[in-house]
Amino acid sequence: MFGEHHEIVKEFPQYRDSIKNLCETDQHFQQMYQEYHELDEEILKIEQNVEPVSDVYAETLKKKRVHLKDQIYHKLVHHSA
Repeated sequence: MFGEHHEIVKEFPQYRDSIKNLCETDQHFQQMYQEYHELDEEILKIEQNVEPVSDVYAETLKKKRVHLKDQIYHKLVHHSA
């Protein structure tokens, strides 16, 4: 949705335990998780007009967030298998 957080735990509630475990034990996952969170914060500010930017820049950030979300999801599925 527009103007709200897209937190990983909310996006994938079924993987709550795996998210916690990977954040504590997997440095690559930690980096992806942190980068996703930072992108989500920046996008939220843009959507709330706190930080006005070009549409191209905003779309680039959103695509990067989706890509990270896909990587995180695949890591969660693999970890839970």
